[in-house]
Amino acid sequence: MAGRPEGGAPERGLRQFCLAFLLAALAFLFLSTPASAAKIDDQFRAWLQNDLWPQAKSQGISKTTFDAAFDGIKPNLKLPDLVKPGEKATTPRKQHQAEFGSPGAYFAEKTVRAVTAGGRAREATNARTLASIEKRYGVPGEVLLAIWGRETGFGAAKVPYDAFEVLGTKAFMSTRKDFFRTELLAALEIVERGLAPVGAMKSSWAGALGQPQFMPTSFLKHAVDFDGDGRADIWKSTPDVLASIANYLVHYGWIKGRGWGFEVTVPESVSCSLEGPDQGKKISQWADMGIKRVGGKPFPASELKAEGFLLMPAGRSGPAFVATPNFYVLKQYNTSDLYALFIGHGADRIAHGDANFAGSWGAVGGLHRSDIAALQRSLEAKGYDVGSADGLPGFKTRRSIGTWQAKNGRAATCFPDAGLVAALK
Repeated sequence: MAGRPEGGAPERGLRQFCLAFLLAALAFLFLSTPASAAKIDDQFRAWLQNDLWPQAKSQGISKTTFDAAFDGIKPNLKLPDLVKPGEKATTPRKQHQAEFGSPGAYFAEKTVRAVTAGGRAREATNARTLASIEKRYGVPGEVLLAIWGRETGFGAAKVPYDAFEVLGTKAFMSTRKDFFRTELLAALEIVERGLAPVGAMKSSWAGALGQPQFMPTSFLKHAVDFDGDGRADIWKSTPDVLASIANYLVHYGWIKGRGWGFEVTVPESVSCSLEGPDQGKKISQWADMGIKRVGGKPFPASELKAEGFLLMPAGRSGPAFVATPNFYVLKQYNTSDLYALFIGHGADRIAHGDANFAGSWGAVGGLHRSDIAALQRSLEAKGYDVGSADGLPGFKTRRSIGTWQAKNGRAATCFPDAGLVAALK
């Protein structure tokens, strides 16, 4: 054939070799991830049989229940906070939870109004049920509605995950294995006791069950059959959902007849470092210090001799409150000051109309969790109690900031900012 260069055959052989090498490399690239996943699947099945099953059996779980729960289940590698076998846990530098931005973002009107408008719409429909629950448990209906709305949009939010897939994955390879192992065993107990079939065990990505988003241990302790059909159904029964939430709150100490708290103004003469559930005073004492309810309203006479706690979620850069012990009961549902405040605020709006906080949220936030953790470690080194150096600016961190600021000739703001992080390095 004209035009073929000398040495054509060796050149063609080289091209064939390169093509074969390229195909092999591509095959390795495409197959390495499935192979890795397959290896994890095998390790997961071995862990189920050799590690989890003996403990489940010792706790009264039958092989029938165990096998049904894990039939076809594989680790879900898309779940957050996983540590694959052989790897070490890492903490992302950038975090976007509400605590790391302005707390005001947590109270976006669109979000709050969805709960309050939805709560009022369901208040009349469920009036008899709510009245019966309040009579039995002492928890106002608007509080239950606010939690129901916040957790799953009154049951409208999808809860699409298989609880055994989520809890099994996390018990096998998450950053909190022991916690999720306990929850996984509780989920097996739910099925073993006939409280819910395997197919009904739908959860969130974190393993929380049903409309009130109970972890399995909470289901076992607090789920209530309020509609009288013989089983507590937190997936489909509205009476059971609402009564179960009430029972949960009562378990953690809900005080009948008291609200969650009051928005207040705090004069400069009162240090923001007085915040916290361990620094309570009679509400009359807070009033004597110059703390007043917003809008000129007096504190109810029935509250004056009762204990209250200063709450300043954004320090001096946001609204302030005198909280009751019931605020900290709400916090048991989700260990966040902002969550408990959202529920209390939402409940007030369901009951009394859509009035926002009188105080405004300042332009604070924008720090990475690692920045706050570094600040906390610096304060710890100076002898301050920040709770833990976890990057979460809880009340112990906030008041420690205020105390340090005052001792160092700064205006006490009781909230982390970039200048404070730099000053404490």
